[in-house]
Amino acid sequence: MHKLNDSLVMLLLAAFAAFAAFAASAAAAVPASSDAGEALDEVVVTATLRRAPLDRLAASATVIERESLRRLAPQHFADVLGLLPDLNWASGTNRPRYFQLRGIGETEQWQGAPNPSVGFLIDGMDFSGVSSIATLRDVEQIEVLRGPQGTLLGANALAGLINVSTRAAQRDFGLQADLRLGSANARSAGLTLGGAAGSASAWRVNLERQRSDGFTRNVQLGRDDTNGIDESTARLRWQWRPSDSLEVDLSTLWVDQDNGYDAFTLDNSRQSRADQPGRDAQRASGAALRLQWRLPSGLRLQSLSSVTRSDSDYGYDGDWGASPDYDFTQRFLRDRLSRSQDLRLSGERWVVGVYARDLREDGEQADRSAGVLLRAPLRSDYESLNLAAYGQVEVPLTERLSASLGLRNEQREAEYRDSDGTDDSPADRMLGGNASLRLALSDRTHLYFAVARGYKAGGFNIGSQVPAARRRFGPEYLDSAELGLRFTAADRRLAVSATAFLMRRRAAQVSTSVQLDPGDPLSFLYLTDNAARGRNDGMEWSVRWQPAPGWQVESGGALLRSRYAGLRAIARDLEGRAQTHAPARQFNAAFEYQHASGAFVRVDAHHTGSFYFGDSHDRRSRPYTLASMRVGLERERWTAAIWAQNLFDTAWTQRGYFFGNEPPDFPDRLYVQPGDPRQFGVSLTWRAP
Repeated sequence: MHKLNDSLVMLLLAAFAAFAAFAASAAAAVPASSDAGEALDEVVVTATLRRAPLDRLAASATVIERESLRRLAPQHFADVLGLLPDLNWASGTNRPRYFQLRGIGETEQWQGAPNPSVGFLIDGMDFSGVSSIATLRDVEQIEVLRGPQGTLLGANALAGLINVSTRAAQRDFGLQADLRLGSANARSAGLTLGGAAGSASAWRVNLERQRSDGFTRNVQLGRDDTNGIDESTARLRWQWRPSDSLEVDLSTLWVDQDNGYDAFTLDNSRQSRADQPGRDAQRASGAALRLQWRLPSGLRLQSLSSVTRSDSDYGYDGDWGASPDYDFTQRFLRDRLSRSQDLRLSGERWVVGVYARDLREDGEQADRSAGVLLRAPLRSDYESLNLAAYGQVEVPLTERLSASLGLRNEQREAEYRDSDGTDDSPADRMLGGNASLRLALSDRTHLYFAVARGYKAGGFNIGSQVPAARRRFGPEYLDSAELGLRFTAADRRLAVSATAFLMRRRAAQVSTSVQLDPGDPLSFLYLTDNAARGRNDGMEWSVRWQPAPGWQVESGGALLRSRYAGLRAIARDLEGRAQTHAPARQFNAAFEYQHASGAFVRVDAHHTGSFYFGDSHDRRSRPYTLASMRVGLERERWTAAIWAQNLFDTAWTQRGYFFGNEPPDFPDRLYVQPGDPRQFGVSLTWRAP
């Protein structure tokens, strides 16, 4: 039945894509005076050094703007992942936390220092590596920049950047309340309130609470909530305009996640027998202060100061209830504090800046068997300081051709100590940047060619079993070249973009592991090595079309070919093998209709191809296709809707491990974390005038 459903959705998806492509060619011939539909809003990318319209950006990017988010009504970043081509994620957690762009990114952080490949910003606050807190109520825009961001963000954005921006404070009074009920006892409530504060400032407050039992039935304990969700979010935005030359914008965030973690079972079902189910909890807070001065001669001086704090408690039942005499649990406590300062000066066509970031993380890992410590807890202290100087200049070459050049020089010094005897102080100096040419073929068609270099700092492997020669690993560099085309129809009812890219990884950091004791599911040795080379080539595309009033059609996708070259890791030869969590194909499509009466319907579908679960084995996921639907009625003061996710109840997997965890013989088997089944519910939104 699942195969039939999957084939049906794939057929719909292919039909959508073909229909959108046909529409694109047909609509291109429609004259500008046609009144066949409403214009698409101009999309502006804000995560770059200079704000730029998406159709003039010389980089591959996907933007989900406010109107799309309003119609989708997502609650968490996990709900929009299918709309973002070439973005994948590795679970092993309750909420997605580790991301891969174009096949590059981490799948976990069991040990050692934080060192993400994909940057994750929320209102200017850096939550890279701890981004499971990304709830999406009252979000203005989500931007995903693919490829190395060597000039923009440096060491935290080797593979790209995810930027989430919430709605700014407005002087007009606003009030909105939401209620949502769904499967698995899911319920959530939210409140947004804002308005003027005096003659020159405005404020906006957003509060939300989400709860759900999840989809695991723990038959050992007779509970349905051991993999449940319990999340609270509070945000405050404040803006002040004391004069025409000064703008002040303050963003604050507080998120408390007290989620369960009981996702793996011995038979890969949703029937758990864990007698000590785990926890995936995180309490995060942050603040970002943006100051912008308009100086004489058209110059602008901008300061962005931010501080974030994350306390996480992650643990699980390591034996998954195999037998009463085989009892293991593992728990990780991490306390992370990050402070950053970015100061930049810009003119009409140039930007220069300096950047500093201080990151501290204290951790503790405790492994137990039958409640007794197997070994002394591993306590660690990590601190790093990143200092960078960067600049970018744009040069008009002709009336239609312009060039851009950016450079970033960054130095990172780190110190790490743990109770296992590791004491290391690596230091790296890294250089990255980008160069591009943008050609305006017409006022509505733009072609660009861009090259870029990104980097990721080196690090070290921990544990007494690590050979001295493999204790450290060096920085990784990523060189990319991409060719892109963007077209927007004269009446702005159609927007098409396509990008082809070639990327070469040098000294690619690859993490592998090996189980030291088959009778101990926690006895893994983790090693990160520098592969000789890696290549990631492919293309991405998207189409947005409004064929008639009230109608919108969207489609997009990505094709990716990734390979390792010259890598042997823990006696495994990965020469020529595809990289981990790098699906060869991803497609998405949607259509939406809104009647003049306020009735609306939106249908989404996305497909993800097969990918390797890890570098320590060659087990792969199965391809899957998921569909969702939202139907409702929208009026001036309220919106009511019914919704369904995973509409055809497709079986799919988020994460997989291959090892022995079943006594007495401990045969190696593939254990997977199943994705959520079909779920449905209702939602109601009320707005003040």
